[in-house]
Amino acid sequence: MARIGIIGSEGRMGQAIAAILGEAGHEFAGGIDQGGDPVALAAKADVLVDFSSPHALEANLDAAIAAGVHMVIGTTGLEERHHWLIDSAAQTIAVLQTGNTSLGVTLLAHLVRQAAMSLGEDWDIEVVETHHRMKVDAPSGTALLLGEAAARGRGIPLEGNSERGRDGITGARGRGAIGFASLRGGSVAGEHSVYFLADNERLTLSHSAENRAIFANGALRAATWLIGQKPGRYTMNEVLGL
Repeated sequence: MARIGIIGSEGRMGQAIAAILGEAGHEFAGGIDQGGDPVALAAKADVLVDFSSPHALEANLDAAIAAGVHMVIGTTGLEERHHWLIDSAAQTIAVLQTGNTSLGVTLLAHLVRQAAMSLGEDWDIEVVETHHRMKVDAPSGTALLLGEAAARGRGIPLEGNSERGRDGITGARGRGAIGFASLRGGSVAGEHSVYFLADNERLTLSHSAENRAIFANGALRAATWLIGQKPGRYTMNEVLGL
């Protein structure tokens, strides 16, 4: 049994994780939201699960380091500075950061990387995602995760090789670019498709989330897996053994 502390406990993901802890045989060590004390929470937990906001990440990491507890980060909208903070914390504690905790999405990203590696630049890549109307960041963390997987498959950085927010006279599509499109509306938990398009043929790899519980189950699996790991930075790939 693990003691799980949830940062962002009143959010959609925080509530979903808390709802399954008891049934999974784990203990809810407590939760905090904006204005809460991550230090006090870390002192009661074996591992922290953070689905809060980017601006709170530094304080949350500091609390985890001080308490010597590991941390799963599912917060999206992270910038370069946040990834530097995660890399720094990973020298002291085990940190798993991901744009999506779904096991299915993790496998999808693996397949996207393989496809991008095999098909080459003659195939255009487009990542299309749909989320509920309340989502505040775009492209979604999952879309970026899939775009990164495609870029790694091609052996290129995603930065400088992506196209987003097309509008007006944009000119022809750049060769080798990875495109993104974001749709928002209703109560969609998350839908992602990666299109590989060539002359006269198209390959589509997709994942649909029918219920937010899939992300909660994946986050819980990641948290319990992380407890036994050495300090370092991990992804959902390691959880699945990919």
